[in-house]
Amino acid sequence: MRIPGKRVTEPDAKDVADEIAAAANAAGAMFLFGINDKTHEVEGVPENKLEIAEAWLRDICNDSVKPAVPATIRKIAVQDSSGTERCVIRVDVPRSLFVHEGPHGYFYRIGSSKRKMLPDMLARLFQQRSQTRLVSFDEQIVSQADAGELLLPLYSRFRTELSSADDGDFLRKLHFLAPDVDGIMRPTVAGVLFATAHPEVYLPSAIIQAVCYRGIERNADYQLDARDITGPLDVQIKEACHFVERNMRVAAIKNPARMDMPQYAMNAVFEAIVNAVAHRDYSISGAKIRLHMFADRLEIFSPGGLPNSLTLEEIGERQFSRNELICTCLARCPLKEHISGVRRERIMDKRGEGVPIILAASSRLSGIRPEYRLLGDSELLLTILSVPIDNRRKLREMALAASARRSPGATTQVAGETTQVTTQVAGETTQVTTQVAGETTQVACKTTQVTRKTTLVAKMLRVMKGEMSVEVLQKSMGISDRRDFSRRYLAPALRLGYIEMTQPDSPRSPTQKYRITKKGALWQGNQ
Repeated sequence: MRIPGKRVTEPDAKDVADEIAAAANAAGAMFLFGINDKTHEVEGVPENKLEIAEAWLRDICNDSVKPAVPATIRKIAVQDSSGTERCVIRVDVPRSLFVHEGPHGYFYRIGSSKRKMLPDMLARLFQQRSQTRLVSFDEQIVSQADAGELLLPLYSRFRTELSSADDGDFLRKLHFLAPDVDGIMRPTVAGVLFATAHPEVYLPSAIIQAVCYRGIERNADYQLDARDITGPLDVQIKEACHFVERNMRVAAIKNPARMDMPQYAMNAVFEAIVNAVAHRDYSISGAKIRLHMFADRLEIFSPGGLPNSLTLEEIGERQFSRNELICTCLARCPLKEHISGVRRERIMDKRGEGVPIILAASSRLSGIRPEYRLLGDSELLLTILSVPIDNRRKLREMALAASARRSPGATTQVAGETTQVTTQVAGETTQVTTQVAGETTQVACKTTQVTRKTTLVAKMLRVMKGEMSVEVLQKSMGISDRRDFSRRYLAPALRLGYIEMTQPDSPRSPTQKYRITKKGALWQGNQ
């Protein structure tokens, strides 16, 4: 290898990518970097260049070969002809379950050389790999991780009365551990995703990127809330649902009894997030689940197209599973935290009811059917439209429709009948009253502007309990920027009188804390 500066200039990166793809398409291979190809002398890689060379090889395996190859990259010490110890880099490429393409096309390794595959051989290999795949991607090993990374409190929740008492035997049978090419037990993709505290360390794309925007544009200048949700998959699902609950608005309709009208049906949102986590393609490097909230819609982007022969038209009727092991584990994960509208003991039921619930619950709430759309061949987009919280006329119509559903024989034009629509945000109330008397409709409106500021204050009030410091408040809300938190949340809440300082005479005290006022407690009691 030649590394004159901070870049590897020799060998050519595209040629190396073709060789790795060819090995993965065949029976696998082992490559050594730091050996002279012509003389076979050990030249080694300079110690101060090892990190550069390793990163270069990792980028080739992840980005230059499609799909990415789960190669094992290691630094090993070898003696040259004079007995001097030098460091070389060993890359183990296993036989893959997929067909890989290099920068110059599809290649197949025969002996020590590679051959470009003709169309008939390529078609045959695709067919063979699809039919004889014995191990799915979620059961493949993560070569950079060690068995000790799997944490007892995380994998113990999958134990049953019939499980082996020996941890190693239990993890192997659960397919959280599997041997690598050297027989060393390594965590699998599913093992990392469920039984490590930070799966993103080994699988950087296995996170949910959640953003809430003000308005209907995807613009960083209009972000109200943003968070990269990490951790085990079941934790990601719960945190993503809480993100939606925290940021969506809820109207209250009196018709005649109070009825909450949230922007989204949370049972539908829950199923949508579970489906995205369970069925996304984890083999696609650099692609995250994206959850974007707008004033008029919720969008969930899931990496990977539809598996097998499934089509968009059939998505609500047919059951499919790209990651069978992940789905099995989610079906064994208890749902201990409360999520509005979700009545389930386990995160997943594996009965194929997820998509029908998403379509039916959202349609019933907003009157508009959610839409699934394929973005190329590598991403599935689900769009759930919001209940029109700001459209008072539409809310009145929905209130009357809800009343009619409860009492099918009742008429909406009855003297004295009153429909009230109330939106409450941090104690600020917007009220619209419609009185129907024969053919006459009178509308009396008392409006209070619901601003972005009061919306943010409401989010903070929902997490406040007792006396809390700024650091604790920020952590509870998942906000890292101290200055932004003070400007957008803390200062408005103090100014509006919903919270107060525990040390008002020393506002800059390092032990300063904040607590709810009577006004803030009254708002909390109305939620």
